[in-house]
Amino acid sequence: MSNSNHVTTEKTIDFRGGGFAPKSKKWLGFVVFFFILAFIEIGTRVGFISNLTLPRPSDVFTTFLELWESGLLWEHLIPSLTRLFVGASIGSSLGICVGILIGLFSLARGSLVPVIAAIFPIPKIALLPLFVIWFGIDETSKYALIAFGTFTPTVVATYGAVDNVDRSLIRMGQSFSLSWFSIVTKIVLPGAMPGILSGLRISLAIAIILLVAAEMLGAEYGIGAYILEAGSLYNLERLFTGVAILSILGVSVSATIGMVENRLLDWRT
Repeated sequence: MSNSNHVTTEKTIDFRGGGFAPKSKKWLGFVVFFFILAFIEIGTRVGFISNLTLPRPSDVFTTFLELWESGLLWEHLIPSLTRLFVGASIGSSLGICVGILIGLFSLARGSLVPVIAAIFPIPKIALLPLFVIWFGIDETSKYALIAFGTFTPTVVATYGAVDNVDRSLIRMGQSFSLSWFSIVTKIVLPGAMPGILSGLRISLAIAIILLVAAEMLGAEYGIGAYILEAGSLYNLERLFTGVAILSILGVSVSATIGMVENRLLDWRT
């Protein structure tokens, strides 16, 4: 009598979707960016892309190196960074404070939300002449424009983030007899932080746009003034060099916010 052993094997089916936990593939962005530059370089050299439309990326890089070696890069970049830092710091700080007030207090919500809703759709660039009349053509008008431009989107993002905090967590804190201050600092603000930081990404991108607009009016030095001068001379290499510097600045700001997110929001992992 022979005994036969039946071995049952279970085959697991892999989950085919990424769900809501996408894997980071930072190298992929660099590869795509490299191929775009390579395509433009080849196109301008072969001739199916006109040099009057796009300059060669190699010429733009050469212009950037000349700007670096001459020292003009820092003469334009430092004033721009100063204006961006001062204006965005004022606007985002006030925006976060006002947004938290609106999210926590009914009186602030009832009185301030209509005001924010009224000024939010106004194109901030269109107010640049008004800020020049109010504050003069010097640095104050540039700070004020950038601060005002970052203020309203930061307010909207902040009180929206406070509203989206899970109410069951707040009720849990109340059931444990936590004080109002403890609930705000330990539950509401940490829960709202992802939305606040996401709003800051948008606000700082708007700040860079307003920085360029402000520097195109009455600024001797700055990336915006550099781009305006290059455009008036129809120097595409210099113009795209300025655009590339702005792109690098935007990526650096986004990366900085990403590092802050990793530091403050490590509890999500």
